[in-house]
Amino acid sequence: MAEERAERDSRPGGPPTGAREIKVRLSDDIAKGVYANGVMVNHTREEFVLDFGMVVGASGIVVSRVVMSPVQAKRLAVALTDHLGRFEHAHGALDPTAGPSIRVGFQPSEEG
Repeated sequence: MAEERAERDSRPGGPPTGAREIKVRLSDDIAKGVYANGVMVNHTREEFVLDFGMVVGASGIVVSRVVMSPVQAKRLAVALTDHLGRFEHAHGALDPTAGPSIRVGFQPSEEG
């Protein structure tokens, strides 16, 4: 697979200068979104796996799993850093250590 190289624009995580535009459709089911108040991140050499979960009380459930290449994971990290910076500039600094510490692990599925 050929890889295109292009100069990045001035916005961190922005599209390469001269990149072609891709139209993306959003189905009604996906547009609704899902609520997640936690994420577990794992990786192999080939991919990153993000399991988004909703924890309520003493239990939780994975509501969405996203698998991406390491390059896309890095692009996500750059975009999140940029957007978090903008958020904090507008609303004040966030403390990622605030709140209770929760240890999350997978349990066997109840499906047989």
